[in-house]
Amino acid sequence: MMPTLTRLNFSLASLAVVALSACSSTERSRALDDSNVKAPVIAMQVCANCHGVTGVSTSPNFPHLAGQTPAYLTAQLKSFKTHGRSDPAGFEYMWGLSARLSDEQISGLADYFSAQKPAAGKQADTVAFQEGKKIFESGIVSSSTPACATCHGAKGEGMGQFPSLAGQHADYVVKQLMVFQRTDERPEGSIMKNIAHGLSKENMENIAAYLQAMPLQK
Repeated sequence: MMPTLTRLNFSLASLAVVALSACSSTERSRALDDSNVKAPVIAMQVCANCHGVTGVSTSPNFPHLAGQTPAYLTAQLKSFKTHGRSDPAGFEYMWGLSARLSDEQISGLADYFSAQKPAAGKQADTVAFQEGKKIFESGIVSSSTPACATCHGAKGEGMGQFPSLAGQHADYVVKQLMVFQRTDERPEGSIMKNIAHGLSKENMENIAAYLQAMPLQK
């Protein structure tokens, strides 16, 4: 009969082997430097920590990704990977995470999150909602600011590399508008830099309130 201590050591060794096998399995891996790990695995094992398993994040520090346009997600991941996008909240997390992703993994992540059910809209202050709706649909004549819907769609659904905005965290929207207005940390958004200059902080907050309350129609 195997001595108790020997049996215990054997059991621990067996558990260690199983654990190592799980960590090294491409079906359950966080190895971002392994091109064999499939995009859905990366999404659920890594991206989910901040953005949620289905791309609906609980913290406004991290944007919702569910229902986002594939072209926009692909462009942003590549921009992080090449250090083109350098806004602090982005590069602190995303430069390292995207550094070794292959083009195939990036494309797969974009497909995964774009196929998820978008976040539901949240109720907003009535005045802010109505003011934001006006700007989104008609722009601001006095500052020659075009309607957001022109590029982002009448329902905020996005078009190609213009992201969907409906249902997005209001805090995140305001922060990104300020990045566009005050910095060059998102060079791929040169169009937005010009547009954001025509917005006051109150304008931004109203637009963000409207967008957060507007569920993405898919």
